[in-house]
Amino acid sequence: MSDIPKVLIAGTGFAGQGHAEAFRGAGAEIVGMVGRTTHVVEDVAEKMGIPFAGTHWQEALDRCRPGIVSIATPGGAHYEPIKQAIAASCHVFCDKPMTDSADTAMELYELSKSRGVKTAYAASFRYTPSILHAKRLVADGAIGEPTEIECISHFNLERDIPFGWSHRKEDGGGRLNNNFTHTLSIACAVVGEEILSVMGEVRDDLEKAPIVEGVHNFAMRRNFIPSDLNDPSLKWGESNVEWSYTVLAQLRSAFATKPVSVLFKHGGLVPRFHEDHIVFYGREGAIYIEGHYGSGQLHYRSRTGDWKPLPLPEDIKTSVPDVEGDTEKCWHILAREFVRDIQGETVEPYPTFLEGSLYQQIIDIIRSNGNWTDVTHLTRRSPE
Repeated sequence: MSDIPKVLIAGTGFAGQGHAEAFRGAGAEIVGMVGRTTHVVEDVAEKMGIPFAGTHWQEALDRCRPGIVSIATPGGAHYEPIKQAIAASCHVFCDKPMTDSADTAMELYELSKSRGVKTAYAASFRYTPSILHAKRLVADGAIGEPTEIECISHFNLERDIPFGWSHRKEDGGGRLNNNFTHTLSIACAVVGEEILSVMGEVRDDLEKAPIVEGVHNFAMRRNFIPSDLNDPSLKWGESNVEWSYTVLAQLRSAFATKPVSVLFKHGGLVPRFHEDHIVFYGREGAIYIEGHYGSGQLHYRSRTGDWKPLPLPEDIKTSVPDVEGDTEKCWHILAREFVRDIQGETVEPYPTFLEGSLYQQIIDIIRSNGNWTDVTHLTRRSPE
């Protein structure tokens, strides 16, 4: 393909605007944007120089005739727009989560295959510079056979963030959809994409949140926390998703003779004491990366040596787009690879609807909380 790809964006908030800039960075033309509210989408489109703004997705598909659509709305709003886009033979770039259930995610994956459209799934923090560095080190044998990975994060999110999509399973909320998708993608990118087994436990330790009108941009939701949470006129919505989780997984790795064990531990509402981190352990060494998505400094330790920070290789440094924000950098890289693939260039494998549907199935399994073994019947010490 020699023509400049034309992209239609679904979503006007942080992700919608971020996706638009990422595709522009990849050389595409943004031909339209669709949102829920007329004045919001018109304002954002005007500021970003996007020629078409509307609130009806099918109309936008018909009028803009894009080659690519970018889905940047909450996960519960993905199914119908993606289905319509595939029917129009558009390639689809979709933010995580893919949908709100395993069934719908699998349906869309199979539909995309049958229509022959390309897809990208933006569990994209696998593209942070330190993760790219770790991937190279593991492949080069720096830690020997990888044996285990730990992904630890504590977000200490404000409990009184206004009630919205992040509180509802049916809207694509929950920490598994919006945190685990990234860390699972990171672990797979570094040691191997084949997930062999998984088990986990989830907990809703939030339970409710205040209902506040006027929140259009997810990134600005903290600004809308009510000043008086004891106001008797304040209405509350009930959470039905997890805010903390613990997951164990096993991955097959081409670099190891045995499955690699992975611990994913996330507390959405609890404070951290030390750095959030991701660690890759092997028989001959270990790699420690600061930050919950591996966006900080990388440290390396050989089996007999001491921990030391490693500088980022120059070629990785120059390959990362010069934009603000780790999220934005990763969107830029994935959009760049997606566009190059659509244009017929050879690219490294990137996450697609195959991974998106697989991750959604795994999330449903974890949410079932079906891994507990009742031990109340076992012999125990009698009270003295």
